[in-house]
Amino acid sequence: MSASLTDPVPGLAVDVVALGGLREFGMNMLAVRCGETVILVDAGVMFPGPELPGVDLIIPDLTFLETLPARPAALFLTHGHEDHVGAVPYVLRHVDGPVYATPFTLALVEPKLEEHGIPTHDRLRVARAGERVTVGPLSVEFIPVTHSMPACMALAIHTPAGTIVHTGDFKIDQTPLDGRPFDLHRFAELGREGVLALFSDSTNVDRPGFTGSELEVIPGFEEIFASTTGRIVVATFASSIYRMQILVDLAARFGRKLAFVGRGVIQNSEIARRLGHLSVPDGLVVRDAEVSALPPERVVCLCTGSQGEPLAALSRIAIDDHRHVSVAAGDTVVFSARAIPGNEKAIGRVMNHLARRHADVVHEGIRHVHVSGHGSAEELKLVLSLVKPRVFVPIHGEFRQLAAHARIAARIGGGATDVLAADNGEVIRFEGGEARVVDRVTTGRILIDGTRTGEVDDEVLRDRRHLSSGGLVVPVLAINSQSGALEGAPEVITRGFVVDDRTARILARAPAMINAILAQAGPEERTDAGLITERIRTELRRALRKASGRRPLVLPVVMEI
Repeated sequence: MSASLTDPVPGLAVDVVALGGLREFGMNMLAVRCGETVILVDAGVMFPGPELPGVDLIIPDLTFLETLPARPAALFLTHGHEDHVGAVPYVLRHVDGPVYATPFTLALVEPKLEEHGIPTHDRLRVARAGERVTVGPLSVEFIPVTHSMPACMALAIHTPAGTIVHTGDFKIDQTPLDGRPFDLHRFAELGREGVLALFSDSTNVDRPGFTGSELEVIPGFEEIFASTTGRIVVATFASSIYRMQILVDLAARFGRKLAFVGRGVIQNSEIARRLGHLSVPDGLVVRDAEVSALPPERVVCLCTGSQGEPLAALSRIAIDDHRHVSVAAGDTVVFSARAIPGNEKAIGRVMNHLARRHADVVHEGIRHVHVSGHGSAEELKLVLSLVKPRVFVPIHGEFRQLAAHARIAARIGGGATDVLAADNGEVIRFEGGEARVVDRVTTGRILIDGTRTGEVDDEVLRDRRHLSSGGLVVPVLAINSQSGALEGAPEVITRGFVVDDRTARILARAPAMINAILAQAGPEERTDAGLITERIRTELRRALRKASGRRPLVLPVVMEI
């Protein structure tokens, strides 16, 4: 039996620090330390907005892990969404031990590790519902919860200071599609045994009532299948296996073939079928290359691109640039996903392109074709009432969600629950049945570029913003390395720089300006490529800004001959 609140082991405190996921959506990651043992819970990413040009992923700053006296002994994953597992390849380099998760979650993580050249055969360990994994003085128990994908788990971390419950992402679906219910009984048992702290998902705290079951989207899709005379194209998250199953069943019922379109849905559907989370009748699925040969009324396509991603399948279909799938009058395109804040413009652009092709566009504002995977206010209250924690820490949400969840916990606890609305980097120490913030560690964000091979530092990001707003001006000149004299006439190349009457005049004068700069420079400066490059850059940038008000990135190229 784990230690309870009434029987803590003296002298052993437990520290918990969030490295991401507090006061923000995404980058969910938690570190738990007891003595010399450290374990991590989740390792998620955040996806960048348009203000971060060229950035592919955002992961938590991992400086804290580098400062630990001993490397983390294990990584535990609650489920397979990118905001919980996307950073595993980057985090695992700092972890000595294995990754524990359900078979489905591990199957989603494995290709990421292989892509980064990280061996997987001895790092991935299966943990099933109800099982416990012991790491040093910590014992981690996996508890089934329902969400928008299969095999999602909460964690009960049994420590010498007491039991800490981490809900992961959840909603309480009473009619789960796969028949694997939320384990309310175990949550209630933990509450009776005594829970030191509850870390609970706050995403939908501002939505009243209960979140609907995944089954609730079926009537809306039935109407679409019954009324559409042409092709049906459904865009959803590649990890929405339950939504896939609903569409598989409806396609079979209405006599349509089903095509998975896009790398993400193809890969995830194959994994789900292999592990028994997706049941597909023989002969139902066709390749995307076969879609054009089928009558439109006999096919439904499930694709990526619900967030307007430029390279996703739906975006290419919308501009008639996909090799195999197109839409036309009589076809219906369904956006079966919530618009992530910040993606509204990109989604709107895709919808406009689809409308130009005379397709009927359906989203959750028109028909009930999407249901959230996160619990609403009443579900959050129910979990609080069952667990009855001594300390409550809201996680997974921006500040307003965390604050609202904290207010609910204070009311539910009736004064028996201490509420601690922490921030990323704050070290929460649990000792003697109490919790307090004792320190702050380095946290932040690491930007990963589009190749996923390197970090994007502030200087690179600043240059990218500069390029996106002002363009590029490249003066090219040749200088005699002995005399410092200019050889030939300088040439000025522009890319992305707006040329109008004012800027054309200053660009026409640029070669003369460069001549004047060289004439004013001494022989030593002219023969020092670094010095003369900086002087040309500074003077030309100042002239362009004064003449046009614009701030292009000026990048002189000085060749010594």
